Amino acid sequence: MRTLAFLILTVVGVAGAQSVESVKEAALTSYRLGPDDQVVVSVADSEEIANRQIQIDTNGEASLPLLGRLRVGGLTVQQFEQDLATRLKTYYKDPQVTVTISEFRSQPVSVIGAVKQPGVHQLRGTKTLVEILSLAGGLRDDAGNTVKVTRRKEWGPIPLAGAVADPSGEFTVGEVALREIMMAQRPEANIIIRPNDVITVPKADLVYVIGEVMKAGGFVLAERGDMSVLQAISMAGGMTKLAGGKNAKILRPAAKGGSREEIAVDLRKILEGKAQDISMQPEDILFVPTNVAKNAGIRTAEAAVQMVTGVVIWRGARF
Repeated sequence: MRTLAFLILTVVGVAGAQSVESVKEAALTSYRLGPDDQVVVSVADSEEIANRQIQIDTNGEASLPLLGRLRVGGLTVQQFEQDLATRLKTYYKDPQVTVTISEFRSQPVSVIGAVKQPGVHQLRGTKTLVEILSLAGGLRDDAGNTVKVTRRKEWGPIPLAGAVADPSGEFTVGEVALREIMMAQRPEANIIIRPNDVITVPKADLVYVIGEVMKAGGFVLAERGDMSVLQAISMAGGMTKLAGGKNAKILRPAAKGGSREEIAVDLRKILEGKAQDISMQPEDILFVPTNVAKNAGIRTAEAAVQMVTGVVIWRGARF
């Protein structure tokens, strides 16, 4: 069929290397028309409606001869054809209607998580993962090191190593290490984004350094997911002159909730090489008290826990 062939060729320009069958299924059964899409409508043996190109306006409506303004937004191609055929029975006996998408412009993509402008963004032409993250304002400082892409099955499997189908079988889910695409280590991982993809950027794992340090705040863990006390102190710019490093503490989240576990840390001995460095875990708080008080009581430690709310997030290189 000429109409179907034209539709397939049009979608292939957007869908890249997908199979013809998957593109046809996506275009005819799943894609819903929306603002700024352009379609060509033809009615057999009709002079008024023969290869009539129309554009759907911002309200999801379009105009056609004989029928006036129609609500088009939200319909699939097949639904639009059926609606037109029903309406045109007033003027034609058994009208044969074909609708062809000539330009895809309404293609929602959801971007959620640690980006500056989360929400639904419209694809305008072919866009890569990095371009969509840019449309979402880029990554926040507390963004993690990976991004997850969830895709409806009609667009085919996500072309990423390790992509899997979700339990429902309706979606495939793939994960990308952002470092690989930002540093051009694996350009192929910068995949083309499809309509209705959901892009999730999780928050990074953080450790916090609070109290008498030069640069208090939250520090993003590297991809390997660990950081030692010495590394944390270094990232915090070192201790101030008032620091009571001998009485420092790691405040660690309890395994089953409740009060944090307190781990005594003698920073002075660790810095002098007289005590073993300690590995920190996600959400640990390294609290460095002032040396004015010889003993850092639990009340002061509890106050430190409250101090992490709203602290500046620091990271060195992006990844």
